[in-house]
Amino acid sequence: MSSDPPPLFPPRTIRFPPGVFETSTNCGYAPPAPPPRPRKRKVWLHLLLFGLTVASTTWANGPIYSVCVLSILTAHEFGHYFAARHYRVPATLPYFIPFPSLLGTLGAVIRMSPYIPNRRALFDIAAAGPIAGLIVAFQMSFLGIYLSAQVPTSDQGAHWISLGEPLLFKAMQWLIFGAQLEGTELLLHPMAFAGWVGLFVTALNLLPISQLDGGHINYALFGRRSRMVATVAFGLLAILTAIQGFQYLIMLVLLWYMGVGHPPTLNDRLDLGPMRRRIGFCLWVVFVLCFTPTPFSF
Repeated sequence: MSSDPPPLFPPRTIRFPPGVFETSTNCGYAPPAPPPRPRKRKVWLHLLLFGLTVASTTWANGPIYSVCVLSILTAHEFGHYFAARHYRVPATLPYFIPFPSLLGTLGAVIRMSPYIPNRRALFDIAAAGPIAGLIVAFQMSFLGIYLSAQVPTSDQGAHWISLGEPLLFKAMQWLIFGAQLEGTELLLHPMAFAGWVGLFVTALNLLPISQLDGGHINYALFGRRSRMVATVAFGLLAILTAIQGFQYLIMLVLLWYMGVGHPPTLNDRLDLGPMRRRIGFCLWVVFVLCFTPTPFSF
């Protein structure tokens, strides 16, 4: 009785050393901890803070100002929110911060998971807020300046407050009114004041320090070398604060409390690419155009 011929390629058993395919510390690789499970949203808290901010901004400068400034803040925060959702980074709805003062608010924030996939995601999430907010703030500023009026300086009342004009705001004023006449001041329409606040908030957020939008962009552009940029920016802001009357003191304290540096992403090796670098450069130009060394003069 004949037997079958032996196979041309007999099966072989391949054995690997222990630990080759184990994702543990035994093979020198520890996977990043998974993002924490999102907590149940307290929508009522977001609505309550929004309602209180509507009240505080209306009390500060009237309903037109309230609608305009909240439109700018909402566009800014939802720019972050939708970009985070695009990259599947857990994020909350905006928390608006009411504050009964000249501005009526301290802005708005969203809470976001610290587990950012890579530097591209970090850049896109950080840049989406200032870009969205700036688009609305620019329109509010231009239309608001058009509705404003030039009045004699002698008409200033006892409670008159002069605002420092960023370069972008000055350019819009020049396009609408031309050269400012001697002995006159621009009496801002509430919409123009809201636009000014939007430009001011955009500039503050673009400071390349800590957990600000500019700090995220700074780290996305330069990685671990971004700490040097953040340290220099913090020092310059401290010098400016000491020179112009401590108007940025609260900002300095908050930045010091949060820390000047920035934590890494889950993948810092992924390069941004030329397009994002150009956008980052443009956002720094936006910072220069929107920043004012002395925002208020009493």
